[in-house]
Amino acid sequence: MKEMHKKIDEMIKKNKVVLFMKGTPEKPQCGFSMTVCNILKKLQINFFSVNVLSDESVRQGIKEYSNWPTIPQLYANGNFIGGCDIVKEISDNGELKKIIDQDT
Repeated sequence: MKEMHKKIDEMIKKNKVVLFMKGTPEKPQCGFSMTVCNILKKLQINFFSVNVLSDESVRQGIKEYSNWPTIPQLYANGNFIGGCDIVKEISDNGELKKIIDQDT
């Protein structure tokens, strides 16, 4: 699992915004993943997505990496932001865009 954590760490460091989700932005495979994708698209935030359904080791690895039990998981500037409820809440209050617009 250590190797998977390293792989996840590299994805998060290499990309300004990373969404670990079920499905793809074009075809989300759960409502929560779709909600977060739609929020990012509405705010015109470019993001790198990882379909956890295509690799079980990533699906389990990201949960252990973040110590967060659910998918989707959003990262920005190398930091864990949260899941769907948190992303929705901080998007509604204007914080999400501010967090993402910060320089790393």
